[in-house]
Amino acid sequence: MSRLLLVDDEVHAVEGIKAAVNWAKLGISEVLTAYDIHQAREIYNRNSPIDIMLCDIEMPMGSGLELLGWVKEHSPDTESIFLTCHADFHYAKQAIQLGSFDYLLKPMPIPELESVIAKAIDKKAEESKKTAFSQYGQYWIQHQPLLIERFWLDILNRSIPSRSDTIRIAAEDRNIPYSEQMRFVPVMITVKRWHKSLNMRDEKILEYALRNSAEELLLKLGSYGQLLPLSKGSLLAILSFESWTDNEAQRLRKNCEAYIRSCRQYFYCDLSCYVGNRARAHELPVMTDRLQDLDRNNVAFDNLVLLVEGQPSAPPPPYEPELQVWSVMLTEGSPEKLAEEVARYLNGLTQVAGLDAKRLHQFLQDFLQMVYSFLQSKDIQARQLFGDDESMEMSLHASRSVKDMIDWSRHIVSKATEYVRSVERSASVVDRAIGYVGQHLDKSLTRDDIAKHVYLNPDYLDRIFKKETGISVTEYVVQERMAVARRLLSNSNLPVYAVALQVGFTNFSHFARIFKKYTNRSPLEFRHEELTRSDDR
Repeated sequence: MSRLLLVDDEVHAVEGIKAAVNWAKLGISEVLTAYDIHQAREIYNRNSPIDIMLCDIEMPMGSGLELLGWVKEHSPDTESIFLTCHADFHYAKQAIQLGSFDYLLKPMPIPELESVIAKAIDKKAEESKKTAFSQYGQYWIQHQPLLIERFWLDILNRSIPSRSDTIRIAAEDRNIPYSEQMRFVPVMITVKRWHKSLNMRDEKILEYALRNSAEELLLKLGSYGQLLPLSKGSLLAILSFESWTDNEAQRLRKNCEAYIRSCRQYFYCDLSCYVGNRARAHELPVMTDRLQDLDRNNVAFDNLVLLVEGQPSAPPPPYEPELQVWSVMLTEGSPEKLAEEVARYLNGLTQVAGLDAKRLHQFLQDFLQMVYSFLQSKDIQARQLFGDDESMEMSLHASRSVKDMIDWSRHIVSKATEYVRSVERSASVVDRAIGYVGQHLDKSLTRDDIAKHVYLNPDYLDRIFKKETGISVTEYVVQERMAVARRLLSNSNLPVYAVALQVGFTNFSHFARIFKKYTNRSPLEFRHEELTRSDDR
């Protein structure tokens, strides 16, 4: 519905038009009136937008042409129709120059007036539609890359069902350039590892550089190309070629190899490219799944271009790891030799078919079992020894590739043997335990807490601690608490309850009982005697 403003200094003319015109038929919901240009401006300033203005030209307090100039500045969407008694060409020329919709002579037949108003309303509706389309067009141009990327991701994620007709309809609905006859070669790019430690910002920058490089070296090969994010560290390029020949396949492979070389040199990473078979759009999800499986099971090779076509199912590895021999090496304290044997075994597996992610993970479990058994025999708690951030991070990545597995195995063998040696030098372990006690006397401190700190079984820690000091860990902690309490009572003005807190007791009565057991005096008696002795001196 539209709103109309009628401006004329003749009251009878205004009322006559209001009464004669069928406003509802025209779609006019409200007719406002003004008798000079000042009233008209006030209506514009205090009301919602005016769609149509019917205005006389000659009025005593300012002309309609003057009002039209003001309206074009303050309400440019208003369509203006002039009514006048003068067939003056100069007026008509000015009205046209100012952008009026029409120019009518009084008196005019009501049907003619209704017809002109209807045309003005139609023009407004058409312009509104064009504006909407223009805004949509600007949105499309601005967001087209994101909309196209979302379309292909919806296909890969199966949000759009994997049927040719469904994909075609989705493309039409989203105004995406697409043909059912197109066939695509998918190329998956996966970063295996970064050559140096990166913070989140640096990693984002390098991922952006990897994407730009892929767009430059890969997307321009075909008649159509799109680069899609799959997961952290993985991209999928889908390429369409007018004709797929051996030459095109060779060119794609060479560009993938050049891409890998440049990424290794400039972006500090190892990566792999996996090239799938040509597929139609509805076949891409299954082909992408195959590429991801190929990457998941590629634990042997980095910085290569691998084809999904012709990948054989892997037979079991030709020989099993010599875990018994390796266990002897570990027990005898030969970490370097053991690490070399593990690397030789794993590198040997990369030369034959049969090594995949599942079998590499099985190797990890067997190797861990060997190391854990060794540590258990030494009463060392493996879960604590390997609970640091570096060990956990390396363990998470170990099954991803042979290189990561070799690095991880060398790390845990080195850490395990080094710690066993320190335990066997029991004095060093006892010193660490004593240092930990000294730093935490003001806290609740148990034998288990101290054993956890030195990665030992609590009973085993007690045995070596008693061997070195002549008392158990628990007895040592209490003796140290009492020694500190005596010094604080003698040399400070702290209240007794504050002294108790300083040496790890939250229950004052319990502190007093333990203190008396070790000194044969209560804390207050001890302080009084110390003060008396000090005065006598």
